[in-house]
Amino acid sequence: MDLENLYKWAQMKGIKVMATGDFTHPIWFKELRSKLEPAEYGLFKLKLEIEKMLKDDVPESCRTDMRFMLTSEVSSIYTALGKGRRVHNLIAVPSFEIAEEINKKLSAVGNLMSDGRPILGLPSDKLAEIVFTVSEEAVLVPAHVWTPYFSVFGSMSGFDSLEECFGEWTDKIFAIETGLSSDPAMNWRLTALDKVTLISNSDSHSLSKIGREANVFDTDLSYTAIWAAVKKKDPKKFLYTIEFFPEEGKYHFDGHADCHVSFSPDETRKHNGICPKCGRKVTVGVLNRVEKLADRKVGFVPKKYIPYKNLVSLDKIIADAMGVSEASVKVQHEYLKLIYALGNELNILLKTSIKEIAKISMPKIAEGVLKVREGKLKIVPGYDGEYGKIKIFSEKKPEGAVSAKANRS
Repeated sequence: MDLENLYKWAQMKGIKVMATGDFTHPIWFKELRSKLEPAEYGLFKLKLEIEKMLKDDVPESCRTDMRFMLTSEVSSIYTALGKGRRVHNLIAVPSFEIAEEINKKLSAVGNLMSDGRPILGLPSDKLAEIVFTVSEEAVLVPAHVWTPYFSVFGSMSGFDSLEECFGEWTDKIFAIETGLSSDPAMNWRLTALDKVTLISNSDSHSLSKIGREANVFDTDLSYTAIWAAVKKKDPKKFLYTIEFFPEEGKYHFDGHADCHVSFSPDETRKHNGICPKCGRKVTVGVLNRVEKLADRKVGFVPKKYIPYKNLVSLDKIIADAMGVSEASVKVQHEYLKLIYALGNELNILLKTSIKEIAKISMPKIAEGVLKVREGKLKIVPGYDGEYGKIKIFSEKKPEGAVSAKANRS
C-alpha cells in the first residue's frame, strides 16, 4: 500500500482522487513529502520522475492524471457521559503545513508512531477543536458511523447523536461516512442526519479493495471544489456515491461469529440479545442500531439527497460466474483481460455495455454485471466481523439469504 501501488491501482479501479491515509504517522508523512508535489489546490501528484518509472505498469486503457488528497484517521478512546467511548474520525487537509501542525498537536497527546491510525485518549470534541483551530479549511468526518466497536453511533461504544459526541463543534461536521454495512437509504431514516451529507469511502486495507465504495463528482479538480460540493449537498456536482450492498458488510446483522449465530434485529429481540450457544450478549450490528435511533419508516427519501448505486466488485462477479475463489489465478487473469480491453473496473461495472463485456469475456460474467446493476442477487448478511456472502448465480437461495435492494440512482 505504498504510493506507487496506490497510483497504479487507483487508475485500474477508476479512482481519480485517492486519499493518502495516515498522514499522522511520522514515517509515512516523510514518504508523502518526499514523493508528492503540489497539483491543483489542495491536491497532490506523484513526482514526475516516479510517474515515468510507473507508466508501463498501468494498462493504457486505464491511464489518467490521478491525484492524492492528504488524509488520516484517528481512533479516540475515552470516557464521556459516564460511558467508555471508542470513535474513529477522518481528517482531510489541503497542505503539508496544516498536516504538520495537526501532527505536532496530536503528538503531545499520544504516540503517533504506534499505528497508522493512532489510538489517542482524546475526546472527539477535543480532536475537532485541534483540527479546526489549526485550519478552517481542514475537514473532520466521523468514520464508518455505525460500526459497533469504533464509531460515533456504534452499539458498543458510541453516542445517540452527533451533538453528544462533538458538542460545540457539531456545526463544523458537515459530512459522515456511512461505512460498508449501511447505505444512504438506511441513514435517511434519521431526521437528525438531514443536516449532513453522506459520503462513502472504501476503507481499503489492501490494493484490491480500493474503490469498493467511492464518491462521484462533477466539479473542478481541487480540494476546495470537492468539499464544497459535499458541504452544499449539490446533486449537480456531487453526482452519487458507490456503495456496498450493506448486507455484505461485516456488521450488518447481529450475532456471534465464534458461535456461528447470526440474527436479524427481530431475532435478537426474541432472544433478549443473548447468544443461545454461549449465553453471552450478541454483537449488535448496524441494521439493529439504525432501527433503534430511526424516527422514520423504511423507504423514506428526504427532499434533498445524493443518489447512490450499490455495486459488487468485478473479481467477485468473475469468481461467482466461474465457480472459483476470488483469489484464484483464473479470476486474476480474467480481471486483467477485461480492464486491459475495456478500461478501469468502475467503468466496466457502471457504464460498459453488456454486449461489449460478453465479447471480451464469458457471457456469464457479462450476465453477472447486469444482475448486479439491477440488484438481482442474494446475500447472506454479514455479522460480528464476518463479511456477508454474495450469490449472483445460485440456483436456489442460500440458507439465511436476503434479497438485495435495487440501486437508487
